[in-house]
Amino acid sequence: MSKTAGPSAADPKARAAWLRGEIARHDRLYYVEQRPEIADPEYDRLYRELADLEAAHPDLRTPDSPTQRVGNELKGGEGFETVAHKKPMLSLDNTYNEEEVRKFDERVKRMLEGRAPEYNVELKIDGAAVSLWYEKGLFTRGLTRGDGERGEDITRNLKTMRSIPLRLNLPEGQAAPPFIELRGEVYMPRSEFARLNKELEDQGDEGFVNPRNAAAGSIKMKDPGEVAKRRLRIFVHTTGAFEGLDCKRHSEFLKLAAVWGLPTVPETQVCANIDEAIAHIKLWEHKRGGFDFDTDGMVVKVDRLDQQDQLGVTSKSYRFGIAYKYQPEQVETVVEDIEVQVGKTGVLTPRARFKPVFASGTTVTYASLHNQSQIEEKDIRIGDHVIIEKAGEIIPQVVRVVAAKRSGGEKVFKMPDECPVCKGRIEHREIERKVDKERTRVVKTSWCVNPNCPARYRERVIYFASRGCMDIEDLGEKLVDKLIAKGMVKDPADLYDLTREQLLSLERMGEKTADNLLKRLEESKKNDLARLLAALNMPHVGERNAELLSEHFGTLEALRAATMEDFDQVQGVGPIMAQAVFDYFRDAREKALVDRLVASGLNTRSLTAETRKAAVAAGGAFAGKTFVLTGTLTKFKRSEAEKMIKDRGGKTSGSVSKKTDYVLAGEEAGSKLDKAKELGVKVISESDFEALLT
Repeated sequence: MSKTAGPSAADPKARAAWLRGEIARHDRLYYVEQRPEIADPEYDRLYRELADLEAAHPDLRTPDSPTQRVGNELKGGEGFETVAHKKPMLSLDNTYNEEEVRKFDERVKRMLEGRAPEYNVELKIDGAAVSLWYEKGLFTRGLTRGDGERGEDITRNLKTMRSIPLRLNLPEGQAAPPFIELRGEVYMPRSEFARLNKELEDQGDEGFVNPRNAAAGSIKMKDPGEVAKRRLRIFVHTTGAFEGLDCKRHSEFLKLAAVWGLPTVPETQVCANIDEAIAHIKLWEHKRGGFDFDTDGMVVKVDRLDQQDQLGVTSKSYRFGIAYKYQPEQVETVVEDIEVQVGKTGVLTPRARFKPVFASGTTVTYASLHNQSQIEEKDIRIGDHVIIEKAGEIIPQVVRVVAAKRSGGEKVFKMPDECPVCKGRIEHREIERKVDKERTRVVKTSWCVNPNCPARYRERVIYFASRGCMDIEDLGEKLVDKLIAKGMVKDPADLYDLTREQLLSLERMGEKTADNLLKRLEESKKNDLARLLAALNMPHVGERNAELLSEHFGTLEALRAATMEDFDQVQGVGPIMAQAVFDYFRDAREKALVDRLVASGLNTRSLTAETRKAAVAAGGAFAGKTFVLTGTLTKFKRSEAEKMIKDRGGKTSGSVSKKTDYVLAGEEAGSKLDKAKELGVKVISESDFEALLT
């Protein structure tokens, strides 16, 4: 898509309308259909053009303009305005066993006077319940569940989520309902949850317990700009009050909502009876772990809407459905020790070392305890028997202590007063954090104040070389430890001064290994600027924000010279991050590091956008082709394969459709492979993919 497409800028009104439509279309392709047509830089150019046009012609700014997604702080002081729901926003009864699901079926049949219902069965998304109001197709209000009768108005925050259309995508000739309320779950993807918690922990902040809590906390933040950075998503699963909606079944409503451009709860199945519904529940108990979002069960709903109305409600819940919740896998083990790790910013993080135990598919040996406050609140002692589970089936955590099994020999843990690595002074801080609008809590954190602590630069070097940063594959943690122990490396710039002779002097370092590392280091100099910016460990700058800075400024030199006013022009960069980046490049120690990296010959230009644009224009090998990757790849990293596709003009998607050109299937490929075969989409192996690259 080029800037010259669509109406000419000589007609601002027509141009603005076209830009709004294009941006909304690309939001739907990316967040709902998972088949993006353009790269992020091109999307950003469309957005910036619209913002500039509206700034020059304020009368062209409409309520559904994408520029209205992120605003300033919400009005209403400390809290949010509460608004009455058009229709009570109730919940469903929960159960953990099959027998109660069958009893639910018996009650439904009895209340329907013997008529056997069909059931719609769908994944239960573990998120924060919200209500979206659309009036004549325009998104006008968003509420939390609240007490079921009234919810908090979080419209501004919900508008930051591009998966929520500001105007319904109505098919040609279809009129918008005068009013419709769509209900769903806002969730935080597991990948984003892991990234956010790591970022918070590195800053000395306490991470979230699970993705659901992270989502619930994020949608009620005061600054919508900060909400936007959390990359929240939504699945719509039902309707509340409405006018003029012509649907007979719940399954029809889900299809209609998807047509309108809303992400709907996936993997739904209409079942003829309760036996089929229970079979579907059992099918997904072990398959649900493959998603990038949390599910804690399945929801069974009567499909016909007239039957739902006939069944009615109780004082707290709907009678037409029931939520079957899967039992979380909890296992017991023993805390053999509590160790202390020093992060790249100096923050000390205690972690429990367990007697190894198998949980949710892997052997668990460690779990972060975050800080002294959590240890005290849960009263975790060395030698305790504890119950653990994986938050989001990914991150191990201690649920509780089995106090009844204490022998009296358990040891109370306290954070050390000297750094376990450099023996330097530890500073203990008590930070007051808000729990909600009425409560605060004090969190005890500890920091190594020595900027030359080997643990700090160890973590920084490891981070610099990691996959999401400079991607220096042969530089593992053990090798970093050897280099530090020999005094060869203290910061990332030292890596590029390493010689073959130095490497061969290390224990068990062979010539081939040394040559491979030097080759990887040399190759990393060619990385895109975005990777370097992510690797520099600037506060608040992860992979995504590094890409924003790289694409906007184009060169490292321009970024280093940027003023605070320059940062105001960067879409997605708020004042906190802007100040952090500005200060970073004026810190003497960091300035010296960057100077050395530049002198070592690292690329300081943004290459990605230009490379991909040129590939499309030149009709690259994959120009116009859409790939879906599934299963475990053995010859490539998934990120490498995706980059190869995009660099040759192709696109990648997360789901298979008739528009998919190739499905690249690795080992243990699952439902995407089945879908490809069903649709007749061409399936290729890694060897086939290699052949296409040549």
